[in-house]
Amino acid sequence: MLELIDASRHYDVAGRNVRALDEVSEPFPAGSITTVVGRSGCGKTTLLRLLAGLTEPSSGKVRRDHAHSIGVVFQEARLMPWLDVAANVAFPLKNRLSDADITTRVDEALTLVGLTDARRALPAQLSGGMAQRVAIARALAQQPDILLLDEPFSALDAFTRRSLQHVLVNVWRQRRSTVVLVTHDVEEAVLLGESVVEMDAGRVVGRLPIDLPFPREATDPAVVDLRRRILARLVGGADPFSSETNSRRNP
Repeated sequence: MLELIDASRHYDVAGRNVRALDEVSEPFPAGSITTVVGRSGCGKTTLLRLLAGLTEPSSGKVRRDHAHSIGVVFQEARLMPWLDVAANVAFPLKNRLSDADITTRVDEALTLVGLTDARRALPAQLSGGMAQRVAIARALAQQPDILLLDEPFSALDAFTRRSLQHVLVNVWRQRRSTVVLVTHDVEEAVLLGESVVEMDAGRVVGRLPIDLPFPREATDPAVVDLRRRILARLVGGADPFSSETNSRRNP
């Protein structure tokens, strides 16, 4: 189980106390894939950093099994400029696996993200989208028990983005890691999540289970309807997740 329990995170900004996360209690069940969506600045990245252990809560706690490995993909690639693509992907595996196993993991990960031919390129020779694909490969090569992703596909073109969305779902289905993906794209949240957690102003304001088979397509009427419902919630108005609202809508 990966879980936030009454977790808050405050920052002091120019003498003003800013509450980035406000008493959030939210479970992320083992083996699940959860997407987190909300407006910019609503606390999504702070939530992910708490889950990763990169930031400690100001109050409350994070429950996670420290015996489990964690892989993180940030919004920026954060590659080491002096290492080529293959070495960047291999770096977290050093001193953990044999050279032969590392080579196998790196080859598999680069194939998944479509960068086999770029394995000897340096980060300065890559486009922004290619660099982000290296970062995704680096996380996948670790085969983590918990995979945390912060808008990992935002720098990619539409075709690569959709391809890697399929890769993520396929890898998750094979390994059943616990996956939490933060995105500002509501459609992406619906396409990839078993459930969508919605945030606003540092709080979780809704969780919508999605009982649709994978792979999902953006043109599927069920996906379109779920996207519409979540967007309606984000922009305000009646709660589209509530039974009362649905009973008025469908008398």
